[in-house]
Amino acid sequence: MRPPGEREDLSIAPPPRHPKLKYGRIVLKLSGEALCGKDGGFGLHPDVLVATAQELAEVHSIGVQIGIVVGGGNIFRGLKGASAGMDRAQSDYMGMLATVINALALQDALEKCGVATRVQTAIEIRQVAEPYIRRRAIRHLERGHVVIFAAGTGNPYFSTDTAAALRAMEIHADALFKATKVEGVYDKDPVRFPDAQMFTHMSFDHFLQERIGVMDQTAVTLCRDNNLPVRVFKLNTRGNIKRVVFGEPIGTIVGA
Repeated sequence: MRPPGEREDLSIAPPPRHPKLKYGRIVLKLSGEALCGKDGGFGLHPDVLVATAQELAEVHSIGVQIGIVVGGGNIFRGLKGASAGMDRAQSDYMGMLATVINALALQDALEKCGVATRVQTAIEIRQVAEPYIRRRAIRHLERGHVVIFAAGTGNPYFSTDTAAALRAMEIHADALFKATKVEGVYDKDPVRFPDAQMFTHMSFDHFLQERIGVMDQTAVTLCRDNNLPVRVFKLNTRGNIKRVVFGEPIGTIVGA
């Protein structure tokens, strides 16, 4: 049943699903910093937005249902605001608003690629986005929309990684995709240590015991308790998202 007030858009039809897909419905966690470009820093890089949207459009065209959780660290980081003396809750709410800016920018880029997209926010900003409603989000996915989840969980003290894990479980995703700046999960920082070794597979418990910083511990605990696999891989390598949805052995698989 459609939510009250929502009319069926007959112009939208989901693309046919490719028969060899391993993951038919995913939640992709994008950091705000990933939208800055290779130099990092702050703001939005138009070329990065376009390239990310084009790759997502290609993945969408083979029948993958895509939810996206985007961070806001390229605009404001709640923890840094708190460490500078700002109230933590106030700082986190500012970070949530930063994620909405990124979500709207990504929505614009996706729609320019011909992909129908909806933004849902965990805090109500009805003039620019829908409020998050789980059943409506699932309906959008079934109809062939990409859904961008903004404003984290809507609560301070929780990271956007935790929001991604939560949304993935709520919409019954097949996996949580964590796109990073490195190839996968390493035994030590590969930027500082050239001899760092990458794990191809890792258990949830091992990930938590080693306190690996790729993802928030709360997010990984949620995934472990609900048996939701996590795929960690490099975002900036063109085609990686598509490779992972077909189950190719790139990056790191975190699972039971």
